[in-house]
Amino acid sequence: MTTVPVSELKAGLRLQSDVFTEMGSLLLPKGRILLPRDLEILQAFLIQQVEVGTDDLTKSSSESTTVRSGTSESQGPSLDGRDESEQFQDEYDKMVMLVKNAFQSVLVSNLSIYELRGQLESLLVHIQRYNVMTYTPPAMIEVDYIFHNAVLTSLTSYSIAQWIGLPQKDWMQVAFAGLLHDIGNAKMDPVILYKPSKLTWEEQEEIRRHTSLGYQLLKNVKAINEGVRLAALQHHEKVDGTGYPLRLKGEQIHIYAKIVGVSDVFHAMTLEKTYRPAQSPYLVLEQIKSESFGKLDPSVVQVFIHKLTQFNNGTKVRLNDNRTGEIIFADRDHPTRPLIQVDGEIINLMLQRELYIECIVT
Repeated sequence: MTTVPVSELKAGLRLQSDVFTEMGSLLLPKGRILLPRDLEILQAFLIQQVEVGTDDLTKSSSESTTVRSGTSESQGPSLDGRDESEQFQDEYDKMVMLVKNAFQSVLVSNLSIYELRGQLESLLVHIQRYNVMTYTPPAMIEVDYIFHNAVLTSLTSYSIAQWIGLPQKDWMQVAFAGLLHDIGNAKMDPVILYKPSKLTWEEQEEIRRHTSLGYQLLKNVKAINEGVRLAALQHHEKVDGTGYPLRLKGEQIHIYAKIVGVSDVFHAMTLEKTYRPAQSPYLVLEQIKSESFGKLDPSVVQVFIHKLTQFNNGTKVRLNDNRTGEIIFADRDHPTRPLIQVDGEIINLMLQRELYIECIVT
């Protein structure tokens, strides 16, 4: 057994001891054969060094080749018999429950931030199994929308922080910003919050108070930075100054709030709500793109849409008329409206505007 810096690790080495995050959550178990994805996880959680088998060092190259050319570990079972997708879903469900408890208890006790962080770290270990465009919480109860939105916004914000090149030290804080951006709703009247029909003007004004209330609830919480608090306050601000509560413009809005603002809009529109059905993520991306002209931050939106629409030729999709086809070409300027081949017919979604992609067929 020898200690090796993470920067010098190679895929194929076997861990000789458990690897824990700085908060004490198990990151990778003893006995695990490291894959390229595991090396990225270790770096993301700022692990400096790990213990591996001495004998493994001499054969890491051949084992790494075997791992890369064989079946992906993410498709196979883990040490406890669950595959990666099942592990992700288990951790996701635990995260939703913790957020729900936090919303219910924050008014009478301090926010259990370290418990939330521990579970968030456990969930982010499986971030590779999260696809922003295709993941839908199974059997979501509509009244739990706000808690699912919090977790999904957290995961998506964490991804955006990496995509736009924020420093690694910001990634977890941005995830917290997404997780807690609507914490002010804990103080809202449930009758208004869960109203199954359109809100009156007075009710809308009351709901808008959740931003300033959220900032106040987070004001004295330790282990989060000011950006997390400002995200709760500013995630409904617009770059042209038409947002709320302070009508901030452009650079006055914290980058965390800009990221969370994009993530929140996406999930608010693609999740099922009590007063309207879920919308196609592709139509939502088109609306988000249109709102980048004066509403949402254009640089964040551009990266977000680019990452979510990196289609491969041959990707199967279902259109809104229930026909299924394959993407054969995607224009970089119009990524949500590629050419689709359906039963030998070529459909140009740029020209046939009444049609759009409903979902990817997985």
